[in-house]
Amino acid sequence: MDLLADESCDFAVVRALREAGFNVTAVSEFSPGAEDNIVIDLAMRERRLVITEDKDFGQLIYAGGRATVGVLFLRFPAGARALMAESVVEVIKKHGDRLMGRFVVLQPGRVRIGGRQGKSS
Repeated sequence: MDLLADESCDFAVVRALREAGFNVTAVSEFSPGAEDNIVIDLAMRERRLVITEDKDFGQLIYAGGRATVGVLFLRFPAGARALMAESVVEVIKKHGDRLMGRFVVLQPGRVRIGGRQGKSS
């Protein structure tokens, strides 16, 4: 599974995923400041699951009807951020391709995998 870490994604997540052997492209490394629509377009072209902490992605996908390969939205409050990178790796290892084409919300101790998006993959 190929992943695209949005600029809002804590870089500790990127490092942990790379250490676990995942192919992760980080927007902050090649296109800082890229707009969300550009990030989604890139993810579609490269067939990558987007990892983000930016709630605007939900708006773009649900209200805006944007097609996507899938989004993993991270919601970790300040007091739980130390667990975030490990939690992301665990969820991707456990659920893998089941995340593709879905909007997934990951919170401390909880993962919600939404239904298939009508316009995705």
